[in-house]
Amino acid sequence: MPDSRRGIFYGIAAYTMWGLFPLYWPLLKPSGAIEILAHRMVWSLVVVAVALAVRRHWSWVKQLFRQPAKLGLLTLAAIFVTVNWGTYIYAVNSGHVVESALGYFINPLVNVLFGVALLRERLRPLQWAAVGFGALAVLVLTLNYGRLPWVALTLAFSFGIYGLVKKRANVEATESLAIETLVLLLPAIGYLAWLQTTGTATFGQEGAGHALLLVAGGLITAVPLICFGAAAIRVPLSTIGLLQYIAPILQFACGVLIAKETMPPSRWIGFSIVWLALALFSYDSLRAARQTARSRVAALKAQPERSTT
Repeated sequence: MPDSRRGIFYGIAAYTMWGLFPLYWPLLKPSGAIEILAHRMVWSLVVVAVALAVRRHWSWVKQLFRQPAKLGLLTLAAIFVTVNWGTYIYAVNSGHVVESALGYFINPLVNVLFGVALLRERLRPLQWAAVGFGALAVLVLTLNYGRLPWVALTLAFSFGIYGLVKKRANVEATESLAIETLVLLLPAIGYLAWLQTTGTATFGQEGAGHALLLVAGGLITAVPLICFGAAAIRVPLSTIGLLQYIAPILQFACGVLIAKETMPPSRWIGFSIVWLALALFSYDSLRAARQTARSRVAALKAQPERSTT
């Protein structure tokens, strides 16, 4: 399978799993968001370590530790993925599934803004229109909620930065996740130890089934992240943005159809504006990709002609 096609497959798998997360985290109650987050960190590292041990793949460790710039980027990635994980768990378990879906709907537009601000990219007219509609949607939803949709914005920006940093680091998925979870290990263990000493931990106190669900959180955390990391280094960031729609569509469906969250007309209007922005963005991205492909084909056809003249 070509590398790019494999990357698309990994991306679809990652976003489908993330889209179904709202069905899992409520099962971990009465654990609080921070306790669940700490367990995610610890058990994710265990899963990654087992995967590396099975593959007997440790030669990368010395090479990576000789590259402080990459280690710094992965440490930064660990910080932002922690913010993302914690915010998402809180959102789902406090009845904000729809707002969390909004965060991942607007994340492609955040990636566009990063391209302008950090990579000096120049936006095409339809891209500017999409960003404008995205800003309008945030304004409409702010008026609807009576507050800034901070859950959505935190999720969008933290995951956007995480993807950008992972792209810059260019480290294979399993190795990258191993370093990220290693960075998070000591704080996580420290917090869980504090919960045990104060008698407020739920692990081991709510039955074996609850404990197993907390442990399994490491597996369902590691697998989609590994898939995402594999996709991020194989396909363009624009393609990642298009694939990302899978997750918020599934999350939105979970929030409206399963969690039965209220959707007043003004909120539907706000989401409709977001979807319009994403439609414009997707159309422009696909059109630009086709033009690029045609230009490459034309350039390849022109090469033999030049060589014969």
